[in-house]
Amino acid sequence: MSTFEKIENTISSLTTNSISSERKETLQPLIDFIQDKVSTNEEIRLNFICTHNSRRSHLSQVWAQTMAYHFNIQNVFCYSGGTEATALFPVAAKTLENTGFEVVKRSDDKNPVYSIKYAPNEHPVICFSKTLDDNFNPQSGFAAIMTCSQADGGCPFIVGAEKRIPITFEDPKAFDNTPQQAEKYHERSIQIATELYFVFSKIKA
Repeated sequence: MSTFEKIENTISSLTTNSISSERKETLQPLIDFIQDKVSTNEEIRLNFICTHNSRRSHLSQVWAQTMAYHFNIQNVFCYSGGTEATALFPVAAKTLENTGFEVVKRSDDKNPVYSIKYAPNEHPVICFSKTLDDNFNPQSGFAAIMTCSQADGGCPFIVGAEKRIPITFEDPKAFDNTPQQAEKYHERSIQIATELYFVFSKIKA
């Protein structure tokens, strides 16, 4: 049971030594939430929230689902949402594709739906921009993981969230339309992958 070979190679190259002790403290509430659910044999619902649900929240959603699979943590369901809906930024999707994910654009409107597959026999992650309370997302019993400081500050209360966990990332949007764009999106994706690898590696089944 493994992810696509290129993703597997990426995962095997990750090093959690790059995560500071301060950052590990930031990640601990997410570890605790997942572990509590595993220990009581409950479903684990993670909703990654950012302002526009266009970049960091999608990268987090996809990598979290992938890491749960990699570590064989069962009953993990990952979602994403925003304080407003825009569209999944194409460079974020391309960054995942370059890492080995099978990315298929399923619609061609202003807010296209993508299926992003990480393993041959697993259901793809369905990605499109939506508000955090969209009925595609869980309505209760989930952890709201705030991936950007703007959404974290703007949403002091998330309806239905069992736990609210701020784990913020720098926005690669700052490098859009610059020569560093591809590099910075990859860098952010790998940071998110590394930190979620660390999170799921700590879970005792």
